[in-house]
Amino acid sequence: MPESLEDLVELLDLDTIDADLYRGRQPQTSAQRVFGGQVLGQALVAASDTVDPERVVHSLHGYFLRPGDTGVPIEYHVERIKDGKAFSSRRVVASQHEKTIFYMSTSYQQPEPGLDHSDPMPTDLVEPEDAPTLASVFEQASGRKAEDWNKEWAALDVRLAGLSGRQFWIRAAGKLPDEPALHACVLAYASDLTLLGASLLPHGIIIGDRRIQPASLDHALWFHRPFRADEWLLYDQASPSASGARGFATGRLFRQDGRLIASVAQEGLIRPIGLDLD
Repeated sequence: MPESLEDLVELLDLDTIDADLYRGRQPQTSAQRVFGGQVLGQALVAASDTVDPERVVHSLHGYFLRPGDTGVPIEYHVERIKDGKAFSSRRVVASQHEKTIFYMSTSYQQPEPGLDHSDPMPTDLVEPEDAPTLASVFEQASGRKAEDWNKEWAALDVRLAGLSGRQFWIRAAGKLPDEPALHACVLAYASDLTLLGASLLPHGIIIGDRRIQPASLDHALWFHRPFRADEWLLYDQASPSASGARGFATGRLFRQDGRLIASVAQEGLIRPIGLDLD
């Protein structure tokens, strides 16, 4: 995974192969398969490159079909579904070894005024400056060194915001350019990092537990309001259900001023391996 924010920005800078065809490079990683957030972020970069920059992404829906191979680049083919008066729609197919590993539909809108309301941000949180880093929490819970976490995830600054383990402060670990599309792609990348773990917490299990085989199956993200991915965002998560070796989790992302900026939903594989279910 990217070891710095600069590495992450470079990872999201795709090569153009042909019209509507892009190639995404791979980072150095010890992971056995490609991180789902990487594919989400790169696919959104590809789609956004084909849309009028005045239109902003408001939703994406993706399905992870096969594990990604970390040893070869990923190709992204964009299909221009619609360019209407107010909305644009794109479909992106990600492939490796001539097989589809992921596909995503995404929609863009020309900004316009309208009715406005949102959920309030949770209270009784630890402020970001006082919150423990996720690397230190990871070290305490798993016994693995914090450096192992930082080697893979240092591009993001993630901190535990509440004792429940379902609320995190998250931001890019550095300053990003003033490009809204890039901030959306970084948020898409980050949104996949901790969400599946929310479905394990009711069972007293953490995402790195070797008795569980985890994998993202699908991912949906709705963008509600402007934000910066390099400023603190509260990621408030919940898991309404787990069954059939799948966990379902939802998330809400708030700016520090309390405004809801995005919502997330994900179902993932949480298959027990040698775990006593009795």
